[in-house]
Amino acid sequence: MKELYQKMIDEALAAQKADVSVIKEKRGGNFKIQDAKPYMDAASNMKPIGEQAQSVFDLHTNSVKTHFKMLNQLTDTVRPEDDPMVEHYQTPPVLEIVKEEDPDFSESVDKFVQSIADHEAIVGKESIRRYGGFYGPTCVVDFALIPGSTSNIVNQILQKTDIPVAHKQAILASKSWGMNTSYGVGDKFAQEIEAGATPAEATEAEVKQFQKLYSSPIEAQCELMAAAGESSFDVRKYMNGYKDDMRKYVKAAMDDDVHYGNIVTVPAYCVGDIAHHISQSTYNMCKDDVVMAIIEAATKVMDDSLNSNIDNFKSEFEVLSLATGSAACAVEYMLELDGFNAVMIVDLLTKRYHNFVQQFPTRGAASELHNCDFMDMIYRGYGYLDKARKARSAEPEELKPIVGGKIVDLSSIKDNEVIMNPQRYTYPSCAISVRFSSLMRLADYPCLLTSEPVTATMMTNVIALHKEDPASPVRGCKNCASASLIDFRHDYCQWRESI
Repeated sequence: MKELYQKMIDEALAAQKADVSVIKEKRGGNFKIQDAKPYMDAASNMKPIGEQAQSVFDLHTNSVKTHFKMLNQLTDTVRPEDDPMVEHYQTPPVLEIVKEEDPDFSESVDKFVQSIADHEAIVGKESIRRYGGFYGPTCVVDFALIPGSTSNIVNQILQKTDIPVAHKQAILASKSWGMNTSYGVGDKFAQEIEAGATPAEATEAEVKQFQKLYSSPIEAQCELMAAAGESSFDVRKYMNGYKDDMRKYVKAAMDDDVHYGNIVTVPAYCVGDIAHHISQSTYNMCKDDVVMAIIEAATKVMDDSLNSNIDNFKSEFEVLSLATGSAACAVEYMLELDGFNAVMIVDLLTKRYHNFVQQFPTRGAASELHNCDFMDMIYRGYGYLDKARKARSAEPEELKPIVGGKIVDLSSIKDNEVIMNPQRYTYPSCAISVRFSSLMRLADYPCLLTSEPVTATMMTNVIALHKEDPASPVRGCKNCASASLIDFRHDYCQWRESI
């Protein structure tokens, strides 16, 4: 198994470092699609070993290749306003392929679409709660079943829908880790209410929008992008071309008995590094030397921690847990260097959220999603660091947080010239908030800290070993930061009721 663990680490870090190296070189410049070729090359080099399913890796690697190809055919760049959606154009075509290739699944999707209308009370209630900020800061497109998330609402409706369980799981996965359109439940309701509609009228409009995500995924995404003013490339041409290229790999995965929930999941999450993480918005953000250094430092901690524990792993899940856990420790540690901690930041961002709701009732459905990711990450890191500080007591030794019985190596942070010299980036005698202020930039965009390329790569490795089991959404308590510290929303989570 050591060979597998090392392969997972090498493939994941290759993806992460491809992103970081390109961003470091190109930051401050103009983004071109071709800039992302190093990431495409890293993804293309992923290979199964042992009992891993080739069909699962084919979904991942060929999705990245097709994505890169289609973007290059349609444009030479993507404007910042359009880059978040580039990873939302894969699940709609894949979902349509599965429906076309399996009439029974298509029938189940049709029944679910009808069930959405039959349970408009659920849709209306959840839309009202999201509109009014009832749940506090929440990620509407979360990969888990947290309150206010689309997955949570889909799960509630699926519980009341009479279709095969495997089909329910696939439908659920398609709007969690699988990103079936850019829509988050409740957005249409908010827009209609603020435009003067009654709650009943707004709920009816929400139901129709929600239904279309499943009845006509490609068309729904095209309409959503037209309404959003997307102008970087022809999204319809992208999705139709992507669908043509990916059909054979989707069919091969279906023939190989890969769970449909994994088929709609794997192709989506892995493409975002091309024109989203490696993108104009990232180049602009990383002009800040401290932002760049934070990303580099978290990457180095992940690298050092994973490779130093190669002999300690007992399962593939432990590799993923240490990857994300070590990065969480790194970010919390850098936050604490300025005298802040996760508890303070969760309090700050949650209070800000409630003000934000009042100021911007038609805020985008996804506006606070990355704030939630950031809070959850640092709160996890805080738990590890707090325990390590207590164990160390007054001893002068290095801080050594433990994730799943494995030591996280934070030593590289102290060797980082930028992180350890904040006085070079503000008024030198008062440099006590520099790292904090840069981390607040990353609170809106923590994708390379959490880290998405690492998680996507490792999850494909995990899914390839368990192809028959749906890997998404996460069927466990996320230990959400806001819910753990401020908001009493546990009673509305669906993780124990997950299909």
